Amino acid sequence: MKKKLKIREAIRKNYAEVAKEGSVGGCCSGGCSCEGTPTDAAEASLRIGYSKGDLENVPRQANMGLGCGNPIAIASIKKGDTVLDLGSGGGFDCFIAARQVGETGLVIGVDMTPEMVNLARTNALNGGYSNVEFRLGEIEHLPVADNSVDVIISNCVINLSLEKEKVFQEAYRVLKQGGRLAISDIVATAELPEHIRKDLKMMTGCIAGAEYVENLQLMMENAGFKEIKLTPKDNSKEILNSWIPGGNIEDYVASYVIEAVK
Repeated sequence: MKKKLKIREAIRKNYAEVAKEGSVGGCCSGGCSCEGTPTDAAEASLRIGYSKGDLENVPRQANMGLGCGNPIAIASIKKGDTVLDLGSGGGFDCFIAARQVGETGLVIGVDMTPEMVNLARTNALNGGYSNVEFRLGEIEHLPVADNSVDVIISNCVINLSLEKEKVFQEAYRVLKQGGRLAISDIVATAELPEHIRKDLKMMTGCIAGAEYVENLQLMMENAGFKEIKLTPKDNSKEILNSWIPGGNIEDYVASYVIEAVK
């Protein structure tokens, strides 16, 4: 338990620094390499699948170059939908989704870091978004009502959870019947070396906490999900190499698209 608390606090502290300072504030997926070298947020976002239009139509401060894919691209969001973003950060995906759900829809972002929630709320206020709200909470204990969400999105966040089974159980709880998951995340494709698994920087950098594909499939099945699909991104190696050039982490993990239906 103490180890889990230590890891959780390290993750929270890292992303608090990112919220306060932007992508140079800490080590977090596309925002910087795990050696702390900052990267351009727009360049990182284009690499993982966003369009120039996506970047131009959201508050600039919301995009910190985080993520390992574009869950919006696979979410099939419709007007009037209620969308939930697990680990919403500065609100980047939420603001893109807000344009798709329209005035009759709602986008809810949940993040465990107060600094991120404050940043996202400021971005929403400055951008004039009336159909987006941000809630402080943990994805293992969602502050969201049962059977209230049409689509759940998440971008490179579930790998950070130390209780992934609970994440999928909670996701299933809050989704309406027929609701769906559209997730981009880092998953393990081979056994991670011990020096990576025990490295806190690799944990906060979305590597060390990656779970095996087969285990994720089983967790989702146990939670009740159907039509489960786990598909590696075509440019996964390029994405990972941009995080840690020459680190060969692509030998152990990959960027995946994860889909399922309640």
